[in-house]
Amino acid sequence: MSFFNVIEQALKIFADFVWGPPLLVLLVGGGLALLLYSRGRPYRHLGHSIGLLSGRYDDPNDPGQVNHSQALSTALSGTLGLGNIAGVAIAITAGGPGAIFWMWVTALVGVATKFYTATLAVMFRGSDANGELQGGPMYVIREGLGKRWMPLAVLFAVAGLCGMLPVFQSNQTTQLLRESFAEPLGWVAPGGSLLFDFIIGLLIAIASAYVIAGRIQRIGKFSARIVPGMVLFYLVLTLMVIGTFWEQVPAAFTLIFTDAFTGQAVAGGALGSVITTGVSRGAFSNEAGIGTESLAHGAAKTREPVREGVVAMLGPIVDTLVICTCTALVILLTGAWQQGEEVAGVTLTAQAFSQVFGQLGPLLLLLMVLPLAFSTIVTCWYYGMKCYVFLFGGRWQELYTTLYMVLIVLGAVASLSAVNNIIIGMYAVMAVPTMVSTLLLAKHVNSAAHDYFTRMSVAKTAVGRDLVP
Repeated sequence: MSFFNVIEQALKIFADFVWGPPLLVLLVGGGLALLLYSRGRPYRHLGHSIGLLSGRYDDPNDPGQVNHSQALSTALSGTLGLGNIAGVAIAITAGGPGAIFWMWVTALVGVATKFYTATLAVMFRGSDANGELQGGPMYVIREGLGKRWMPLAVLFAVAGLCGMLPVFQSNQTTQLLRESFAEPLGWVAPGGSLLFDFIIGLLIAIASAYVIAGRIQRIGKFSARIVPGMVLFYLVLTLMVIGTFWEQVPAAFTLIFTDAFTGQAVAGGALGSVITTGVSRGAFSNEAGIGTESLAHGAAKTREPVREGVVAMLGPIVDTLVICTCTALVILLTGAWQQGEEVAGVTLTAQAFSQVFGQLGPLLLLLMVLPLAFSTIVTCWYYGMKCYVFLFGGRWQELYTTLYMVLIVLGAVASLSAVNNIIIGMYAVMAVPTMVSTLLLAKHVNSAAHDYFTRMSVAKTAVGRDLVP
């Protein structure tokens, strides 16, 4: 066995270990506990998020760096994209169709989790080494729980540095470009070309550097322009596929529900593997309870922490319940998922689209993947930089950015298995300090929510609209 095979196997063992039963209980059980503790109140105010995103409540003088819609778009750009396309394909390949059911479970309880984590990210913002106001789990722990909990904050920041690597996005983007564009045109021989992968990775790195130079303000504006349009474009594509196989849709949902509790459809095998795969891929998809989304929501310009919590609740709904479900149905309805483990990741999703659109399918998918994968790469840089500054201060930030660009190129030529296990494993580690701090500080969110929603109700009764004084 070669050195690289040993590394891949070690990373797989690490990912399987950290995603064991204790973490599943913490994520799903913790999210359910928050749902019950809130008495479902945030769910009843989902409609208020539309008013917040419309800009009715924006005040340019409020503390923060981006408005509500840009904060949500930035958070979504970190989750939408290859996590919904390649990630769903990996989940079905590894855990069977039943894994999708457990992704839904993480999304449903994740709505409550995101409400709490995003609210806390604004409520307990702190100054970084540059004196700039920041939000995120490490600042929530430091400002909300105190210095004796600092090891948890450091743990999140270290895991964030590793988990926010751009390798998965650059790897799968390059793979899709190669297989749907370069190989059919004869530019690259079947099986791949190291030179082609390197050049694509280098081009992605150069383009990322340009957007990154504008920091969160440019990233927020870029995401707000790209994400909504690409989501609509992808929904149109998937609905066309689903419409072609509309008679088989009930059977696809039946397969998801039955396999969720049997786990015998494909390689997933035992029920525990199906649940683990579904929850881990669901967490990777919508990031509820992981804490990365709080890094974006904590930058929102607002003096009302609950407002950003309400906006954040839309994340799991759009990301997992809508986009991931559409991707899963495309893979299941076309029968692409039955090809076995030799076809994995974004290639499986591309082949599913080929069943309806022919050779045009992968190219259409590519049009959607490129901008979303790119937006995810620049968003993850922002997340990683916040973790870096928290750990090391303002020194040598250019070194981190340079290393990040190098990793984009390395990710393009790396093994999918190794890349996937690194990211998934680090996401699990990040979840521990995020969920522990959220559960410990949940009472502060309940108090703020009661105050905010009461004022909103009084204002609506007085003036006929939900404008909170």
